[in-house]
Amino acid sequence: MDKHYSGFINIIGQPNVGKSTLTNALVGERLSIINNKPQTTRHRIIGIVSGDDYQMVFSDTPGFINSPHYKMQEKMNAFVETSFEDGDVMLLVIDPMEIDEQVNGKLLEKLQKAQCPAFLVINKMDLVSPEKLQEVLDFWKAKFEFKQTFTVSALKKQNTESLFTALRAALPEGHEFYPKDQLTDRPERFFVAEIVREKILELYHQEIPYSCEVNIHTFKEDPDQSRNLVRIYAYIFVTRQTQKEIVIGKAGAAIKRLGIAARKDIEKFLEKNVFLELIVKVREDWRDDEQSLKRFGYDN
Repeated sequence: MDKHYSGFINIIGQPNVGKSTLTNALVGERLSIINNKPQTTRHRIIGIVSGDDYQMVFSDTPGFINSPHYKMQEKMNAFVETSFEDGDVMLLVIDPMEIDEQVNGKLLEKLQKAQCPAFLVINKMDLVSPEKLQEVLDFWKAKFEFKQTFTVSALKKQNTESLFTALRAALPEGHEFYPKDQLTDRPERFFVAEIVREKILELYHQEIPYSCEVNIHTFKEDPDQSRNLVRIYAYIFVTRQTQKEIVIGKAGAAIKRLGIAARKDIEKFLEKNVFLELIVKVREDWRDDEQSLKRFGYDN
């Protein structure tokens, strides 16, 4: 019987270092929302790449937060913690221009205890000089004995193929975890909610994006298949009435703009026509409410 190789490749790092961009580059699918604001990824998102004799399960985790302010952020850190338990290969991603030594120090402590190889990935190589890049490489190599080290630009996909090849070679022998044609463990409605949240990150400022959570209330395909239509009703939860007013905007202008932008991307994602209704609700302190967090999937 031919040998088969498989494993979980878990991507960790501080917020806003490009973990989601790297995941998307390695998987070849747009699974994680990408935004230049920190704390964009809130959940652990899996992307699966399969070949005849291998299966690579990439896991994009939230940025590790040194001092969580809400239970939501504690849950996000817990997603990172679990990645050390099932990882077959760990990827520590570093932004050479923004290094939080407290966060990375905690992650290195956990890597010391992990029973699997660790790769160091210096991202955004296109934004720093070769001298600075070498300085950062030398600094982190002295901190920990990584199996391999790569400098990449995930956004421009520079050196990501070499990284992919090395990760493929590092897989342990094992069976497949998912069907070969499966791309992720998340349902379509999860990614629809993520698309709406991505547009909130893009269109609103200050605390608004961090106070919002999107929950898909209804996701129904039109029974008339010739319409190729999906009807989606999504709730946007905020923590205060004043935030609700900002999200809706004067005479509903802001939420109309949000709906148009989100619908276009959802249609591309689903390859269907989409009717999208956005409803804004106030749920005070949802970021510290265990029941709300469980409903929004933070216990998964």
